Amino acid sequence: MTSGGSGAALRAVMYGKDDLSSWSIFSGHFINFGYWQNFTAGQHLTIDDRTASQADLYRTVLRRAGVAPSDSLLEVGCGIGVGAALALREFGPRVVAGIDISNDQIARALEVNAATITEYPDRLRFQIGSALRVPAEDKSFDKCISVEAAQHFEDLSMFALEAHRVLKPAGTLALTTFFTCHDGTIDQLRPLIETIDTGIDVVTPIASFENQLRAAGFVDVRIEAIGELVWHGYDAWIAHTEHSEKWGRNWFKAYRAGLIDYYIVIANKVATTD
Repeated sequence: MTSGGSGAALRAVMYGKDDLSSWSIFSGHFINFGYWQNFTAGQHLTIDDRTASQADLYRTVLRRAGVAPSDSLLEVGCGIGVGAALALREFGPRVVAGIDISNDQIARALEVNAATITEYPDRLRFQIGSALRVPAEDKSFDKCISVEAAQHFEDLSMFALEAHRVLKPAGTLALTTFFTCHDGTIDQLRPLIETIDTGIDVVTPIASFENQLRAAGFVDVRIEAIGELVWHGYDAWIAHTEHSEKWGRNWFKAYRAGLIDYYIVIANKVATTD
């Protein structure tokens, strides 16, 4: 998330005193739509199913990034930090650093993950920081991930430059969130999705982001639409919540109309020492 503008002010409240992770559409301190690889239509969903879907989105991104025990890992937009803690416990990188622009979220991350921080001293840390000005030196990390946070980055080209800067040669960026499928669809999305209409979510075309990554110096940019494993399960879960009659189920409508989709994006930094 970034500062400046009405969308940023609304995000500050949503991730601050409103504590988005406490809303019924999320669970387990995660804040993402989920990766519903075992979902079947008509399935009765539980809170455990919902939490598992969100953890599985992290696992999918971490696998695609190729996170290994020798890696230093940065998460941009870490929120409450449960994804970063999952990365450390299950993938074992030598260090995981999470940054988020929200003071409240970082405070929650330190509290919620206190036991893990104690168990793995010096290997899990959280810090206030912007995606557009990452508080890290050049070539600090082997891998950089961002899980359903980039829709809040108001300048994706600057984020791409910053991610490239802090990655070591041959480092990998792995990102997942929703993008528009084509140019010119934003006006169709605004009446459907409140968070897009208000500027909380700054949604851009996936092709534009690909171009921004390449302009920043990334190579081997790979884009995969994973909407089939996101939207169906998420919509079924929304139907169980108080958001079912509001904007929540319009995400699925927008997806079915070809206006928006969910993507995993992988990009590499060239293997040179500059």
